Order: sequence, then structure tokens, then C-alpha cells
Amino acid sequence: MSVVLGYDESPGAERALQVALEVATAFGEPLVLVYGAAAPGPTGEEYRAHHLAVLQAGRSALAHAVEEADAAGVPTAVEVADAKPAQALLDAAERHRARVIIVGSWGDSPMRGALLGSTPHKLLHLSPIPVLCVPTGPEGA
Repeated sequence: MSVVLGYDESPGAERALQVALEVATAFGEPLVLVYGAAAPGPTGEEYRAHHLAVLQAGRSALAHAVEEADAAGVPTAVEVADAKPAQALLDAAERHRARVIIVGSWGDSPMRGALLGSTPHKLLHLSPIPVLCVPTGPEGA
């Protein structure tokens, strides 16, 4: 089994990383770091350039998370997926037999998340396994 974390270097993801490291350590399981890198539309040179930039941003973000996991002694696997974030996380969770998917929130209101389709909102409705959504904010808030 494993713990799957959606990570993008946002403030919510930074907090979620700390929680994911605690959960992975508590269960003695590896942490699977996932970045969904689907670009907006599949046409032309602009798409390819944008897609490569998004992939590089994902690799860079995950490298930071791997450093923190290494420092905490938590083994990791890294996936930069060619899918939207929610689908990338669901697919990784299935492949790695995850016990939980952990994501950070951006602090959106529930109405905004429902209307715009935030990743945590989608996961809460689609995931067959538990989803832990870590709120943005200072520790203990």
C-alpha cells in the first residue's frame, strides 16, 4: 500500500506534504508524489511548448517534495502524469494501491469549488478510497 499526494508547490500543497509525510511515516508506507500536467488543448506548436513547460514545472515541484521526504526518511515514487490533476491522482492511487489520497486546498469556498471543479472537490466525489484535504493556513489553525 502507499500514500498518494497531489503536489504543486502551492501553500496548500506545502501543508499537505507535511501531513502526508506524517501519515506515510505512521503507516510505514511509501509516498507517491503526483503532478497532473495536462495542458489545456491539443493543437499546434503553442500546445507543445506549454505542455513541455508544465511538465518541467511538475518535475521541479516534485523534486522539492522528494528532498523533504528524503530528509524525513520516507521512500518516494514520483509521477508527472499527462492527465488533469484529479484523474492523475485517481490513476496513481489505483496503480499504487493507496490507502489515502492527500491534497491541499487553495482556500476556495465550497461554492467556488463546486462551480469551478476544484481538484479536492472532484476527488471527494469520485475517489473510491479516503481523501484527506488539508486546509491552507498556519500549523494548528
